[in-house]
Amino acid sequence: MATVTIRDVAKSYGSAKVMHGVSISIEDGQFVILVGPSGCGKSTLLRMIAGLETVTAGDIEIDGRRVNDAEPKDRDIAMVFQNYALYPQMTVAQNMGFALELAGRKKAEIAAEVQKAAEILSLTPLLGRRPGQLSGGQRQRVAMGRAIVRHPKVFLFDEPLSNLDAKLRVQMRAEIKALHRRLNATIVYVTHDQIEAMTMADKIVVLNAGRVEQIGSPLELYDHPSNLFVAGFIGSPAMNILPAAAEADGVRVAGMIALPVSTALPAGTALLYGIRPEHIVLGEEGGVEAEITVVEPTGADTHVGLRFAGHDLTVVTKDRLAVGPGDQVTVSLCSDRGHLFDAATGQRIIAQAG
Repeated sequence: MATVTIRDVAKSYGSAKVMHGVSISIEDGQFVILVGPSGCGKSTLLRMIAGLETVTAGDIEIDGRRVNDAEPKDRDIAMVFQNYALYPQMTVAQNMGFALELAGRKKAEIAAEVQKAAEILSLTPLLGRRPGQLSGGQRQRVAMGRAIVRHPKVFLFDEPLSNLDAKLRVQMRAEIKALHRRLNATIVYVTHDQIEAMTMADKIVVLNAGRVEQIGSPLELYDHPSNLFVAGFIGSPAMNILPAAAEADGVRVAGMIALPVSTALPAGTALLYGIRPEHIVLGEEGGVEAEITVVEPTGADTHVGLRFAGHDLTVVTKDRLAVGPGDQVTVSLCSDRGHLFDAATGQRIIAQAG
């Protein structure tokens, strides 16, 4: 496997700049996910690593070797695409071994590599079938097998699960994680789905409009988002954001709830207060009243929509509530689990519970 270093990489199409000095360090054997909304530049960055897009400025290194001008075939990478890119007239075995055949490898060697990859991916009974006879999940495993047989230094995945249904996505997430553990592979993986990022990655890179917003482990990003964008993007349901203001002895949220949080900011400073849906308590004595707008039981927990001080809130609770839209309930915020952001810049403010 290999390290990947992305240093001050920029990309322009004519006068339009789409990547703005991106720097990322990926360690040997690390599973790194590039995540962000559509159009943020994550697939463009992946294609630059692969050599399918040119680099306008900056450097990309694979195992310490600058590859900006290297052809894709000379980078020792393998890419798994969203649409599988399988040859319909070939069998599974032929699809998996085709790259080795092009490289002039011996038939016995190709067969051995295909068999080994098929065993890893539970494809052995399917080697004689053609792609049209396979399910979406099976085709995706074939695409992964085609990459595995090459023993590349780096695996690149471009939204490989987006064409699968919800149940298959969960199954394939587990299979890709198991594959990573088994191969100890260096993987760079692109998705717009933050649940995929949270459940699969060693390290997440959050991109927005061609810039890196934050890099860290899934729980680092969840527990300590560096700004409002990351706070709102990571986590499902999304973090609740409410207007707040600094006071002499704490913070007042939505003009109603006073929290003993020390900010060292002048009284009256405009803030935004963020709190995860699972850190809001319903029905606690001394809470502030809110009106229920929607109740969504999911089985394991219940999602509750509230109207509070003119703002919409989402709460996630393990309780099964005998309430409905229009009912009143009290709301309490876990003051030690909140997040403060500068209202002007959106940047996180370090604060302490009083």
